[in-house]
Amino acid sequence: MTGRNIALLLVLLLLSVVLFFLHLLVGSVSLNMDSVIDALFSRSMGGNAARILHEVRLPAAWTAVLAGSGLAACGLLMQTLFRNPLAGPSVLGLSSGASLGVAMLILARPLWAMDLIPVHAAVVLGAFFGAMAVLFLIMLADGRMGDGVGLLIIGLMVGYLCGALIDVLQVVAPEGALRGFVLWGMGSFNNVVRTQLPWLALPVLLGLVVALLLMKPLNALLLGNEYASSLGVAVPGLRRTIMWTTGLLAGTITAFCGPIAFLGLATPHVARALCRTSDHRVLLPMTIAMGGMLALLCGLIVKWPGPAALPLNAVTSLLGAPVVAWVLWRGKKWARTA
Repeated sequence: MTGRNIALLLVLLLLSVVLFFLHLLVGSVSLNMDSVIDALFSRSMGGNAARILHEVRLPAAWTAVLAGSGLAACGLLMQTLFRNPLAGPSVLGLSSGASLGVAMLILARPLWAMDLIPVHAAVVLGAFFGAMAVLFLIMLADGRMGDGVGLLIIGLMVGYLCGALIDVLQVVAPEGALRGFVLWGMGSFNNVVRTQLPWLALPVLLGLVVALLLMKPLNALLLGNEYASSLGVAVPGLRRTIMWTTGLLAGTITAFCGPIAFLGLATPHVARALCRTSDHRVLLPMTIAMGGMLALLCGLIVKWPGPAALPLNAVTSLLGAPVVAWVLWRGKKWARTA
């Protein structure tokens, strides 16, 4: 990693720290810096500032960092696997599978009358198992086809099928359940409470560690399957590892935060443009840091107006859609993988 890229990485980390502390200050209840510092370093949880900080804002800020970093890593892994600059975490239908799992629990809940576990826990479990079910189908298809383009088409078709089933459930669902599902579909970093944060952090950190361990094989994969095989890379095993890692990251994040648009798709392109290289030893750490920083920025924009919070997906789409359009416009200059 060159000195320029090290400096860029340090700047991204510094910006992330600044945005993280702004997350703690900004919200429907304003907190000053002194009260935040006292609440951070005080063992007492009795004050209002301490309760707001530890129960609401710290979990939301850490959730944004984890979700942004994980989705950004997913996007880069998918773009490398398919050698397609428009691939993202949802390309295999994982987000659609998670949405279908939540739709079956929320929209069909009056039919099932399932009161065995709390609603929030049921939503997380439904999203996770929905994403894992789709991933299992994709893995079966990959074992039979072994073709990246065919697998991409299968993932898109699974996504359309899940979307059609969700539409059917929305038509027959009661109004209250439909409103809850729509709100979940807007995405949010504020749904994770302090006790749930470890259940989000452990799978995401595990997925990020696996992704970082794949940096050298990913560089070989950029030059094609045959070249990677000639270098001793077990390409089928690498493909399965990438897909399982993507499934773990995207499924867990979608389960806790809802489907978040464009962060995974756009962030690798921003990182690639900044570091001016496709070497994953540089690009992957830069993408992970960029994802956490952009998620913190989006989360800050969401709650800046105060009580009338903006939908998270609206903010990520407004920031991410121009980047994707720029990718299409610039063509090879940004889509270049070698």
